Amino acid sequence: MSADTMRAVVQDTFGGPEALRVAEVTRPVPLPTEVLVRVHAAGINPVDWKTRGGSGMAGLLGEPPFTLGWDVSGVVEEVGFGVTTLKAGDEVYGMPWFPRAANAYAEYVTAPARQFARKPATLDHVHAAAVPLAALTAWQAVVDTARVRAGQRVLVTAAAGGVGHFAVQFARHLGAHVVATAGAARHPWLKELGADEVIDYTSTRFEDATAGIDVVIDLVGDDHDLTGTRSLKVLRPGGLLVAVPAGVSPELAAAAEAAGVRVTPFLVEPDGAALTTIAALIDAGEVAVEVERAFPLEQAGAAHARGEAGRTRGKLVLTTGVGPGAN
Repeated sequence: MSADTMRAVVQDTFGGPEALRVAEVTRPVPLPTEVLVRVHAAGINPVDWKTRGGSGMAGLLGEPPFTLGWDVSGVVEEVGFGVTTLKAGDEVYGMPWFPRAANAYAEYVTAPARQFARKPATLDHVHAAAVPLAALTAWQAVVDTARVRAGQRVLVTAAAGGVGHFAVQFARHLGAHVVATAGAARHPWLKELGADEVIDYTSTRFEDATAGIDVVIDLVGDDHDLTGTRSLKVLRPGGLLVAVPAGVSPELAAAAEAAGVRVTPFLVEPDGAALTTIAALIDAGEVAVEVERAFPLEQAGAAHARGEAGRTRGKLVLTTGVGPGAN
């Protein structure tokens, strides 16, 4: 490869994990207010494999070819004109451009400097790459949207996943009583993270096991066993359902109104300032980051297949081969 090219995971058609391949592509150049980041690791999220298959953010990205990925941890290599908050050599992490293409499954990315933050000092790049999209989703849902406060009861569905394990910790940090759903094998771990109650969704309907909930952070949605609609049953009058994965259908909105509760759709946004706050919580030992496995860039398809199989504990990550132990 020349200095003007890099390796990236590309796909030429919508399809299964086999659609992903590594290719040599043009290396991006930062515009004014942007930084060029040498990617050490890129996080994998459900929106990635949904988009790969033609749903997710495919409507915004358009037809392939394109490169997936929004989570990045790496080192600033070059700064564009006007950037004053970062400099070459800074270790950073971020979720640039979402929901537009960020092309994170690659050796380099460019994005506005303020969509990044300095990487948590206590994390390596693999673990830092697991944070941005999942943690920002949890933070913006729990803190900014639901405005969870001490003493409230918060239910987090799919609590053992990437977003879920952060949502549990943020709600606990705010002083809430946290109820989580997960398979039985994840219960001890979730209690370590701060869940007060954990319901085994494989054997118990959560609406039969809890009630009086102030806020539901639903990370499953109605596409699976009507989880969103069922969540309305556990909310107190005036309680709030934050519907993360699939938004709010007319049917769900009508059911919420009939039940006397509130419901809101949600989509995460880039937020370098929030990532700075989250990094401080991580470095203070208040928030833990779980990575189930890291895959080299060339095994992006295998990583997607693992994620789509479900029941991942925490996050999956791609590495570019930079740094000690990267692969």
